[in-house]
Amino acid sequence: MFVMIRKLKILLTGVLIFSLSLVLIFLFNQLYFFASLVGNLMPGAGYSILGTGIAVFCLLVLYGLHVWGFGSVKALPSHEASSSYDAYIRHLGKTRLAHHKHPDLLKKERDERWIKSNHKLLEVDALDITKELAIKNFFVGAFAQNTSYGTTTSLMNNLKLVWRIYKLHHRNHHGRALLDIYRFTYESLPLSDFNKEELPSHIKPIIQSSFSNTLATLLPGGNLLTPFFLNFFLAGSTNTYLTCLTGTISMHYCQSLTEEEKVEIVRQSQFEASFMLKEVVRECNPILSKTISDAVKKAGMESLDTVQTSSSGGNIAQDIVSHVAQSLKNIIRENVEAEKEKQ
Repeated sequence: MFVMIRKLKILLTGVLIFSLSLVLIFLFNQLYFFASLVGNLMPGAGYSILGTGIAVFCLLVLYGLHVWGFGSVKALPSHEASSSYDAYIRHLGKTRLAHHKHPDLLKKERDERWIKSNHKLLEVDALDITKELAIKNFFVGAFAQNTSYGTTTSLMNNLKLVWRIYKLHHRNHHGRALLDIYRFTYESLPLSDFNKEELPSHIKPIIQSSFSNTLATLLPGGNLLTPFFLNFFLAGSTNTYLTCLTGTISMHYCQSLTEEEKVEIVRQSQFEASFMLKEVVRECNPILSKTISDAVKKAGMESLDTVQTSSSGGNIAQDIVSHVAQSLKNIIRENVEAEKEKQ
C-alpha cells in the first residue's frame, strides 16, 4: 500500500514538473516574440520589454512561494521535554496572532505561559464561530437533507469554519499550512477512513440530542407527526455534530504544542462536540418545531378549504366529508388562537 502511494506521488510529481516546463516554454516563447516585434518597431525597446517580463515573472514566483509558505510549517516536538520544544514555542510567539483581550498584549518575549493564555482566549472565539455555523448547518440539514444544495451548503460552511479558525490563530496565512489543517480535519472525521467500531461513539450523541427532554416536550405522545418531526431533528443533529466536530478538531490542531497533544485531538474534540451539539439542539429545537407546526397547520387549513360544502340534495357521504372538514378547521383555528394567547 505504502509503495503504491509512493509510486503515485512520484508519478504526479513528474507530471506536474513536465506540465510546468511546457507552460514556462510557452510563456517565454510568447514574451520573446513580443519583445522582437517591439524591437523591430522601436530599436532598443525589445530588450527592455524582455527584461521587464522576466523580472515580473520572477516576482510572481517569489510571491507564490511566499503565499504557499515554504519553511512556514514547523514540525511539532514529540513532547515538552524535547530539545526542539523551546524553539517551537519561540516560533509560535512570532507567528501566532495575539488576542485583543490578552493581559500581556504588547509583550515581545512570548514564552510558553503567554502562548497557553493566548490559546485559552482564542479557544472561546473559535467555539463561538463553531456554534454560529453549527446552527446554520442544523437548519440546512433539517430542511435540505438528501439534496445537492444541502450537501454543498454544509460543505461550504465547514470549509469556511476551518478557514476562519485558521485565520483566527495565525498572523500570516500560508497555503501549505491551510492545506495541512484541511487534510488533518478531513481525515479525523468519521467515515473518512471507514471504521465501523468508531460509529457507535459518533451516533450516540446524535441520538441523545434528538431524543432529549426538550424534544420530548415538543412532541406529545401519540402525535401522528412525530416521525415527521424526528426525521427533521435527526438530519439537523447529524449535520450539526459534524460541524461541531470539524470546528473543535481544527481548533485543537491549531493549538497543539506537541505530538502527544496531537494524538488526543480526535478524542477530546469528540467529547467537546457532543456537549456543543446538545446546546445547539436545545436552542434550535423550539424554532424548528414552531416552524414545522405552523407550516403543517397552514397546509391543513388550506387543504380543508378545498373541500366543497354540501349543497341541498347532495348525497350523505358528501355531507359527512363536508361536516368533518368544517369541524377540523374549527379545531385547528381554536388551537392556533389558544397558542397565540399563551404567547
